[in-house]
Amino acid sequence: MQTTKLTVTLIATGMLAAGAPAAWSQDWAGPYVGVAAGMSNIADDNETVEFDTNLDGAYGDTVNTFAGANAFSPGFCTGAANGRTPGEGCAKQREEAGIGLRAGYDWQVGNWVFGVVGEVTNANFEDSVTAFSTTPANYVFTRDIENINALRGKAGYVMGDWQVYLTAGYAQADIERTFRTSNALNSFTATDGDDSDGYQVGLGIEQRISGRWIGGIEYLRTSLKDEPAVVVRAGPSANTFNSNPFLIVNSSGTDMRRTSDKIEIDTLRLSLRYQFGG
Repeated sequence: MQTTKLTVTLIATGMLAAGAPAAWSQDWAGPYVGVAAGMSNIADDNETVEFDTNLDGAYGDTVNTFAGANAFSPGFCTGAANGRTPGEGCAKQREEAGIGLRAGYDWQVGNWVFGVVGEVTNANFEDSVTAFSTTPANYVFTRDIENINALRGKAGYVMGDWQVYLTAGYAQADIERTFRTSNALNSFTATDGDDSDGYQVGLGIEQRISGRWIGGIEYLRTSLKDEPAVVVRAGPSANTFNSNPFLIVNSSGTDMRRTSDKIEIDTLRLSLRYQFGG
């Protein structure tokens, strides 16, 4: 993964800075404002779709045809389907990290720096998973992550013009969830989701560029909980019969949902901030 390679580079750079002569430690205390931008990667972990055919709330059932065959034997893909069959492929996930605006305050004790930072990022992620049935048809679940807000603590160590640090804290995201399918026979109803909460952890290295201008590179892992999970019910319609795979076990239909309720995002970005002083 490209993000992982760059993270290793970041750590190595920090080690080199730590090995450099620790000249006079500049004053890193005080309020600051800044921006950050870079690239991101959504960890998909080969997610699929799971089913509850008897509507008892327990997922993991197999949707079978009237002949007893697995109706979803064509399988699944990470991403939104380009067509009704797996052979037509799935679109690449949209992973635009956007630009983050941040403001914070640092306190310095000797060479140690402790602080708090708040950040708003206009992210633009699309996280989809598709199930394919033998009919053939596609069933696409999508999460659009539009903004990520965070409040993190920070602990760093200063070596002259350099600072290496760890950061961790609360994260919240605005998420729009959608479902689409090429199945025109059944009826489909979806439950509502909500904004997601979670956390961020990361590390970074900064250098004082000139005066109070400070530039850096930072890695962040954002972990969000997608709950309550969106459930889609494939139910009866005027066009369906009891032999419909979604209606064989329970005539009211079959529930389906994504197998993962976690959203994991790796981000590597450059930062620039202006420190006002203590």
